[in-house]
Amino acid sequence: MVPVDDARAALARAVEYLRSLQHPDGWWKGELETNVTMDAEDLLLREFLGIREPAATERAAKWIRSHQRADGSWSLFYGGPADLSTTIEGYVALRLAGDSPEAEHMRTAATLIREMGGLESSRVFTRVWLALFGAWPWDELPALAPEMMFLPKWAPLNIYNFACWARQTIVPLTIVFAQRPQRPLPFSLDEIHGNATSRPGRPSLRARALTLLDQGLHVYHRFAPQWVRELAMARAERWIIRRQEADGSWGGIQPPWVYSLIALHLRGYPLDHPLMQAGFAGLDAFTVDDGQRRIEACQSPVWDTALATVALADAGLAPDDPTLVTAAEWLLNEEVRVPGDWAVRRPELEPGGWAFEFANDNYPDVDDTAEVVLALLRVAHPDRERVGRAIARGVKWVEGMQDSSGGWAAFDAQNKSALVRELPFCDFGEVIDPPSADVSAHAIEMLGAVDRAGTPGARRGLDWLAAEQEPGGSWFGRWGVNHVYGTGAAVPALIEAGVPPADARIRRAVRWLEEHQNDDGGWGEDVRSYRDPAWVGRGESTASQTAWALLALHAAGERSPAVARGVEWLIGTQRSDGGWDEPQYTGTGFPSDFSINYHLYRIVFPIMALGRLTR
Repeated sequence: MVPVDDARAALARAVEYLRSLQHPDGWWKGELETNVTMDAEDLLLREFLGIREPAATERAAKWIRSHQRADGSWSLFYGGPADLSTTIEGYVALRLAGDSPEAEHMRTAATLIREMGGLESSRVFTRVWLALFGAWPWDELPALAPEMMFLPKWAPLNIYNFACWARQTIVPLTIVFAQRPQRPLPFSLDEIHGNATSRPGRPSLRARALTLLDQGLHVYHRFAPQWVRELAMARAERWIIRRQEADGSWGGIQPPWVYSLIALHLRGYPLDHPLMQAGFAGLDAFTVDDGQRRIEACQSPVWDTALATVALADAGLAPDDPTLVTAAEWLLNEEVRVPGDWAVRRPELEPGGWAFEFANDNYPDVDDTAEVVLALLRVAHPDRERVGRAIARGVKWVEGMQDSSGGWAAFDAQNKSALVRELPFCDFGEVIDPPSADVSAHAIEMLGAVDRAGTPGARRGLDWLAAEQEPGGSWFGRWGVNHVYGTGAAVPALIEAGVPPADARIRRAVRWLEEHQNDDGGWGEDVRSYRDPAWVGRGESTASQTAWALLALHAAGERSPAVARGVEWLIGTQRSDGGWDEPQYTGTGFPSDFSINYHLYRIVFPIMALGRLTR
């Protein structure tokens, strides 16, 4: 039996805590924690532009040092293995901060870097930063030519074949690669060179062809007609400028932001130009500085606010509670009513959706839109007609973004060209945006909630999602770690769409969750599950992942001992202030390569689970 009284007491504490975190304007935003490459690259950006300040550098260095492990390394996520490129960037940032290479923590890091292959074995993006400072030859990097801006939208390798986050990064880098600047560091990095000469593995025929293309582009770089190159860079420059957001960012994420600032600077924009100033001001707004300075790779207020609204409604707040109404009002004002890059593939589709960030009109996404619709449905906003119109536009936009396969991707439709994955440049993170089970599940859940589960599109989506179920009964989680997240999204969606709890697909999912419950009663899954099947469904119990499992089991109608043990784990690990500790990274940017600790996940999802289970 679920310990209902204790669960309700825990729920009340959590609700009070979550309500205390709401901004007066109605939104919530938890810190979005990643790894120290964000902070290292911020220092490198400022060094390159000549604006690095000693005091801010030291506060950033303090944060970077605090995340170094005993073996000298830095990892991509809490508890993860040493990551070579992250360790190199952390090391170089500390050299910028004045840490002596003879200091114990630096010698330990340098030794590990050499043992792991040195600079020669680092990822391309790390070597791009080194090339900017003359510490790596530009000729030994994959080629990127601004002339790719001339490729029509139907051509292979055109910029719209890349996912939105990748194209926003690649376009400014074409300018950087064309100009190949070098602004030497005040020190050498000889101590972290290795002996690696090649990377293992036999490339595919297509990859070998792309390598030949890369070699041809290197030759072209030496002989490119200046007028053609200038025309290409001017087109890339205009593309970048048109996509700067109202908050000064590009895409609301760090990589295209820093490269766009560098590209515009190389194109002659002075540091006091309004575009540059807006970019710097936006970076400041993405900076957390509490004595240790760190940069958020992104911010998630729309996502956090939608989740918090659903959670508080699940907890029993009245639909007209001012907390919910204020949140709904803020969400309504965040609706995106202008076309963005998604319109390249869906030119006839009317705008209507929500983005992840405060200001990202160019890139609304299906996941946020579905969750916002689910949130608005739970609130009794005084202007019901306005809410109804916004919901209708959001639903129509999500339906229009459905992939031909039946599933939904996050930001684009029909963005699944595997060719771009094999480019020599693309050795870190996902560069396309194909449909995923978790995003599709949220879209299907939304369609069920607005009584559109019976439409042909919803039925195709349901068939696609069912076909994505893993043999063991789980679903892969693209945007959260991992099978626990995917299953926690898929089961409630299937039930909302009308699949009965007794359906074989639901029963397989329930068995998988019960088989992967930890001995302590919680659920957890390590980021390494993306590459190593031995980690699938395995990891230290976390509040967010335990809640995801409980949400799936509740949707399936389970009242089993597994549910009671999961609830007991949440009750037993709750802090006195109503929250939970969760240093583990349960969010995903790029599977395996970029993980996220959403600081609000540890509160909103347990509230959802406890709220639904104690109704």
